[in-house]
Amino acid sequence: MDRHDVDFHDYEYAVIRAVPRVERGECVNLGVLLYCRGQERLLARTLLPEAKLLALDPTVDLAGVARALRGIEGVCAGGPAAGPAAGDTPGQRFRWLTAPRSAVVQPGPVHTGLTGDAEQELARLFEQLVA
Repeated sequence: MDRHDVDFHDYEYAVIRAVPRVERGECVNLGVLLYCRGQERLLARTLLPEAKLLALDPTVDLAGVARALRGIEGVCAGGPAAGPAAGDTPGQRFRWLTAPRSAVVQPGPVHTGLTGDAEQELARLFEQLVA
């Protein structure tokens, strides 16, 4: 199969980041959200880099950051894990997750691209932006 045999779909993604001390504006990338409308997929991949977070703020609530990441992953998974968002479409859940917020764990700006495989694209973005 060559590149011309692949159905490409547009996708949107955002980096999830931690800003332990909002007043300083320093952040650590924690994960990537990816929404592919054509494949009806909402995916997340996250990582908790404790040493990096502690370097920015030795008093950061690591357990709180971990809970926030689990919540994001649950909303992406949908179903009962999504809580009140369980009945929402993947697109609605993506919009809710990427809405600007002033919290320690927050989304970055939304970007777009084209992919033939949402999971493979998520892995590529995670390696490039987080790992």
